[in-house]
Amino acid sequence: MPDRCEAVIEAQEKLYNMGCVEHVATFGSVILLILTLPFSLFWCFKVVQEYERAVIFRLGRLRTGGARGPGIFFILPCVDSYCKVDLRTVSFDVPPQEALTKDSVTVTVDAVVYYRIQDPLNAVTKVTNYSNSTRLLAMTTLRNILGTRNLAEILSDREAISHAMQTSLDVATDPWGVKVERVEIKDVSLPQQLQRAMAAEAEASREARAKVIAAEGEMKASRALKEAADVIHESPAALQLRYLQTLNNISAEKNSTVIFPLPIDLISYFVNFTNRDQMI
Repeated sequence: MPDRCEAVIEAQEKLYNMGCVEHVATFGSVILLILTLPFSLFWCFKVVQEYERAVIFRLGRLRTGGARGPGIFFILPCVDSYCKVDLRTVSFDVPPQEALTKDSVTVTVDAVVYYRIQDPLNAVTKVTNYSNSTRLLAMTTLRNILGTRNLAEILSDREAISHAMQTSLDVATDPWGVKVERVEIKDVSLPQQLQRAMAAEAEASREARAKVIAAEGEMKASRALKEAADVIHESPAALQLRYLQTLNNISAEKNSTVIFPLPIDLISYFVNFTNRDQMI
């Protein structure tokens, strides 16, 4: 608002400082308008849409009253010129920017920027092409912000990078009457060698975790087997039942293996006899 008020005051001062040539040209334009009525009305009345504003210049000087619109406005032939400014939100893609991160890694990042015109007067009088200027500024700002971040921050904290870029762009484009509403990081591309290195690192980490989990499982299984062996050792009948259960499981598989079961008592008799001979 202060910039807009200054622009209006400056335009009023220019109006008061108009020379004789400007007054004569304006008077001649009015005479021409009257002489060519009603045909001149087709060139004097202009219409701008609800989402547009018109900035009027008279003999190169900005007219007082600010931007016109929406609706109908009036201009004098031959001395007045105007340009339309669209107030709707505009989006554009920031081309992929290759930058060196803080930890010396080359990355390629592209983004999307959304902006709108909040002050039509500044957008016309303060910058030649606000659209092209905003695009170029977005590219340089993206490269500058990437240079202050590590690779891990770029990959994991895109929202913070988008917010920092939006704040920087908004401050830089405010004198132009441009309001940057939103910035989004689209994609982060890494070199192929770095991708292979990161994939190998992730695979090695997964394999290490798998080995640790397998070792823990083996340890728990060995403890369970030890406890089961202690229980079976206390009850000889449990060993016989386990033997019969194993035979039942094997027979349920319908294989061609022939099994000859031997009584456990017979085997234990031979084992005891052998041990007695060794002792003698």
